Amino acid sequence: MSRRQLIVLAVVLALACALPFLVSNYRTFQFTLVLVYAIALLGLNILTGYNGQISLGHGAFYAIGAYCTAILMDKFGVPYWATLPVAGAVCLVAGFLFGLPALRLEGLYLALATFALGVSLPQLLKNHHVEKWTGGVQGIVISKPDAPFGLPLSPDQWLYFFSLAVAILMFALARNLLRGRIGRAMVAIRDHHIAAETMGVDTAMVKSLSFGVSAMYTGVAGALGAIAVQFVAPDSFNIFLSIVFLVGIVVGGLASITGAIYGALFIQFVPNIADELSKAAPWAIFGVFLILFVYLMPAGVAGALRMALARWQAKRQND
Repeated sequence: MSRRQLIVLAVVLALACALPFLVSNYRTFQFTLVLVYAIALLGLNILTGYNGQISLGHGAFYAIGAYCTAILMDKFGVPYWATLPVAGAVCLVAGFLFGLPALRLEGLYLALATFALGVSLPQLLKNHHVEKWTGGVQGIVISKPDAPFGLPLSPDQWLYFFSLAVAILMFALARNLLRGRIGRAMVAIRDHHIAAETMGVDTAMVKSLSFGVSAMYTGVAGALGAIAVQFVAPDSFNIFLSIVFLVGIVVGGLASITGAIYGALFIQFVPNIADELSKAAPWAIFGVFLILFVYLMPAGVAGALRMALARWQAKRQND
């Protein structure tokens, strides 16, 4: 990482740390959800952007992570911070196991299989056999944690800083993974899987691992989201959530780590803006925003920023 990149990163982190002291608790809660969605979008981008596998069911892994945290906190009294690795591990195993039969599927067929997962899980959570754990249609209510060690922070501010720390850790892990051997193998399979096999890449293992890691990220995001919202219910994780995640990575930028942040800002704030502009048809306004973003920035926000920076640097060199 260059010196300029380090300076930019330090400034961004400083602004992120100052943010909860400059806005209301409700805005702090919204920015906490931005961090949560950014982790989920990063997980989906690992699978779709870097490995080329389309998923329309990642809302299911988000739900699994959320319910793991809610059940552990409500039924067993586990501390909120200790539920995150458990949720991540459960989703890692679930994603890896789902990825094994999905190896036989490509393109739209894989998308349909994941779509079926996203549609069916909310119904399974309502089943009377698991109702004593999941709360059925009523869901589970959990409490928002207070700041530890007597820190002078509100619960919303503390949860924002906790989510920020988790997001930094997850983004750093993703950066190291995608720049290493596994990451290069993922991209090779996405670009040309036959050539990747010829070069000795174990495509079955890498694709299953990509699914597992992607699900793990989404599960951790779901766990954080459950703690932030303080409530989980099956209808909160319908198929629309999976579609929104896909919209987020497309708007933010496929195969881009920073694109997850831009996509998270889009899916968190644009629906609110659309609702303020039109109470009668907010999703029509949201659709207009989405079309404009895709038309004006086909490579996503991250891609548009990269191109703008490249042009600015080329202009400086010419001058």
